[in-house]
Amino acid sequence: MGRWLWSKARCKNGPFTIATFTTHGQRARGILARATEAVTSSASYPDVVFPLPHTRSEIVAGGCPLPPPPPAPPPPPAPRIMADTLRRLTSTSSFGALQEKLESWHREYHIISCDQNLDRCCELIEMTSKIQGQLFTILNLTAAEDRHYAAEDTLRTRLLPWLSSCSLMARSSGSNDTSLQLMQESMEKDRRIRELSASRDNDMQQLCSTRLQLESTRAELDDTQEELDETKRKSARTLLATEDEMVQMKAELVAALEQVEVSKRKLEAFDESQEQIRLLRNEVSSLSAENTVLQDRLEERPGLQPRPGRSSSPPRTSAQLTAPSRRARLVSRFCELYGAERLEAQKVLRRHIADLEMVQKIIFIAVVESFNRAKRAYRQLKARWRKTLSPSHSGPESLEDATRDFLVHNMHLYDVQSSMKDVLDAMSVDPWVTFLPEVDFFFINSLIREACKAAFAMQMLEPPLDLAPATDRELFDDRKYRRSYDSERAAPRVMYHVWPALVEGDAVVVKGEAVTRQGAAWSRSPSRSSSPTRSRSLSPTRTLAFNSRRSLSPERLTSSLLTASYL
Repeated sequence: MGRWLWSKARCKNGPFTIATFTTHGQRARGILARATEAVTSSASYPDVVFPLPHTRSEIVAGGCPLPPPPPAPPPPPAPRIMADTLRRLTSTSSFGALQEKLESWHREYHIISCDQNLDRCCELIEMTSKIQGQLFTILNLTAAEDRHYAAEDTLRTRLLPWLSSCSLMARSSGSNDTSLQLMQESMEKDRRIRELSASRDNDMQQLCSTRLQLESTRAELDDTQEELDETKRKSARTLLATEDEMVQMKAELVAALEQVEVSKRKLEAFDESQEQIRLLRNEVSSLSAENTVLQDRLEERPGLQPRPGRSSSPPRTSAQLTAPSRRARLVSRFCELYGAERLEAQKVLRRHIADLEMVQKIIFIAVVESFNRAKRAYRQLKARWRKTLSPSHSGPESLEDATRDFLVHNMHLYDVQSSMKDVLDAMSVDPWVTFLPEVDFFFINSLIREACKAAFAMQMLEPPLDLAPATDRELFDDRKYRRSYDSERAAPRVMYHVWPALVEGDAVVVKGEAVTRQGAAWSRSPSRSSSPTRSRSLSPTRTLAFNSRRSLSPERLTSSLLTASYL
């Protein structure tokens, strides 16, 4: 009969009781001592049964003191459990994963640090321990199937020496399924670690490439900065030389402008002389033609004598004879002032003043003041020469006609420069334009000069040509004005006047231009002058509209317009 032998031991997982059932007492005690030493030096192996050869005994490792076993414990029926465990171990490819990790460690052994090498080694030991635990489970199940103890020699010669030398690693305390799951998770983590390592290597390569590009760009930037500094130094030297040249060129420009002004004055004097010569030649031709006609009439009536007792009418002066032609030329000249000189002055002023309305207002003031100053100059010159010619006057014509005829033939006596100065002085104190410090009225000297000359010549006609009086917000009169392009056609009142109308007495010779708008109030402009010199003309206190396409040219002076004039 056999008997049970008991032995207590302690390992890291707690106290254990090891029991053996044998029929050979002394031999079983030796086996029990070796098993106790192996279990103590390793992890616990719960519920593991080792059949021993020729002893009819078993070693059982458990967590608590075991009750006395039955005389003959039956072997556990575990073929199905062993097959499942072996299949799971095969499907997880544990040894393949272990080989891959060994190869990866071998490749990176001299690259990674010592701590990383130790981590790799511990990881391989853990995987090996897990695999050994699975194999040990299969070994236990296989030994339990052997009812005739045919594998006793294998266990005695291979397993027991291994256990006695404490080289067996502990099996995981978890279940078989837990061990396999942990192995799968470990493999998945290893795969992710390899992917992250590869991604890190790729990022490091990109970082190195970017760093090289940054250094190259920085070098190019330094070269560009050096080139820029060199260009700045060259530009500074060139600027100094250019400033010297500019100073010299400015001095030359001032001298050239002075020469141009002198040449302009000479040219203007020459043009005035040519104009007077042309006028005199026209008058001579006209007088010659009239003289020829009169001579022919006298030859046709040789016996015609004036009746006694009746005084003959006084002879007509040359001024009276040339009045129609002079009037036509002056009307045409007034149209040219509107269509040419006005636009040129407006173009010059627009270079300095952005507001078109203010520009047109300045031009209108200039024209009105030119007519006023020219009329006053004519009255003063006429009075002075009437006084001069009065003592020596003895002729059939009146002193008034003689004075007018003298001024017609001596237009050069008119001091147009003085009138221009008076116009500029009047404009400089005008409350609507004196707030423009950037405006220099010298720019419109040409328009002022031509307007003064035309106005002076118009005063020598009988009756004289003059500007039509105008008031703000007056009723629109289509006999004197035409509407501008931006006017409201249904508006009955004039918002402001663009160009004055030229009249001869009560007859309109040339229409002016006005803008009509709805809602024009009954009010006088605060800048309207009440002085006698400006009582007959419109003082423009309004914004002037501009329409270059509607400007009046000499060609628009039709026969119907001339018919409306005073003949």
